[in-house]
Amino acid sequence: MAGIAGAACSSNVLFGSREVGSDGASLAQYRGLRPVENMQLAPTGRRPSGSISTSASKSRTIRAMVSQTVSAPKREKDPKKRVVITGMGLVSVFGSGIDTFYDKLLEGESGISLIDRFDASSFSVRFAGQIRDFSSKGYIDGKNDRRLDDCWRYCLVAGKRALEDANLGSEVLENMDRTRIGVLVGTGMGGLTAFSNGVESLVQKGYKKMSPFFIPYSITNMGSALLAIDTGLMGPNYSISTACATANYCFYSAANHIRRGEADIMVAGGTEASVIPAGVGGFIACRALSQRNEDPKKASRPWDKDRDGFVMGEGSGVLIMESLDHAMKRGANIIAEYLGGAVTCDAHHMTDPRSDGLGVSTCIAKSLEDSGVSPEEVNYVNAHATSTLAGDLAEVNAIKKVFKNTSEIKMNGTKSMIGHGLGAAGALEAIATIKAINTGWLHPTINQDNIELDVTIDTVPNVKKQHEVNVGISNSFGFGGHNSVVVFAPFTA
Repeated sequence: MAGIAGAACSSNVLFGSREVGSDGASLAQYRGLRPVENMQLAPTGRRPSGSISTSASKSRTIRAMVSQTVSAPKREKDPKKRVVITGMGLVSVFGSGIDTFYDKLLEGESGISLIDRFDASSFSVRFAGQIRDFSSKGYIDGKNDRRLDDCWRYCLVAGKRALEDANLGSEVLENMDRTRIGVLVGTGMGGLTAFSNGVESLVQKGYKKMSPFFIPYSITNMGSALLAIDTGLMGPNYSISTACATANYCFYSAANHIRRGEADIMVAGGTEASVIPAGVGGFIACRALSQRNEDPKKASRPWDKDRDGFVMGEGSGVLIMESLDHAMKRGANIIAEYLGGAVTCDAHHMTDPRSDGLGVSTCIAKSLEDSGVSPEEVNYVNAHATSTLAGDLAEVNAIKKVFKNTSEIKMNGTKSMIGHGLGAAGALEAIATIKAINTGWLHPTINQDNIELDVTIDTVPNVKKQHEVNVGISNSFGFGGHNSVVVFAPFTA
């Protein structure tokens, strides 16, 4: 269950030696999530006594350089290798409608509220971007709907809505070569409710009382598998679990299947449903979450000096990615173009981002290279921006390394309104990026009351702005040092 073990954003937690959990692990200093108090770091090459150490975090020099683009590169021209977006589907705290979702974002409405899915009164964090009134009617039959973990229910609804949006309903699919259509929907945590319930049954009643669905509905590949089973899609099918970078990894890999000629269409995205006691409790134990219980809607505040951690969210987002050649032949409505992407690793620490930002800046530079885009062409960034003390600034610094002149760039944080969707975050934010391209309007980053002085890029504070996006990038980073960036632009023939 690697997908369950490490699902969170690169929020800069530093494990130290002052507080010991029931399993004996030390969780003392949380640099980036909580201020470090009275901590004297050991000399280079040594760590404080009792700290958790990994071989990757030992002192060593990594010699690497961010590649600099010296002239405007050429974009892909081959219609069989160009990848376009022909459909989108989602499940979010604002419902399952794409337009409603983006309208709420443009209005600056917060979807964060007190948790009522379970009794959270004894929890030190009692709020999240919890989905309410979710309906799978018309997408999942009643018997399966009752059995499924919400992670897979969200995935099936978002995936099927995306197929509908792309005019790829069941009748159309029956007349297509479905061996050329794949599914790649990832998740950071997997079926966490199914896993938690199974463990509870094992402990309280014994293994004989465990559900036969415990394993199938817990493992992280089941979203892609179930969506393929329901739709008959027989192309490349698997999942990726890279914590909060998951969805972008899926987009990047899906596009490469198309570019290599292995698929004509890929159904790709991310899904997550971890607003449950185990999920919330686990992140509380990491001290990763904001504790602004008295005013939840003000809790997620990227780049604001008063931020104190991220807010959990959930949902699913799915894109229909298709070769331009195939889309043109079937007369598909083309929403936007995926130009390229990149994935890198910090190779530094389980949870801390590199202080020099090299992993992130390298990832951004590589994504532009893969896209055939020069830095000067980019004028919009949908940032990872989780609302953690160090993570927000580290991302801004990395952006400044790649884009020497940020005067024309606007950058916003979707998580300020919907919380952090973990494995689904990049998918929901990709949809927000594409809607920005389509509408010419950028949603605000809300709760921008006291912005950090180092944040000199326009964060679209509190009120939406009209902005014609030339090229937009969407960033997602995850525990383990996983970095991912995807690049979108308006489609031009």
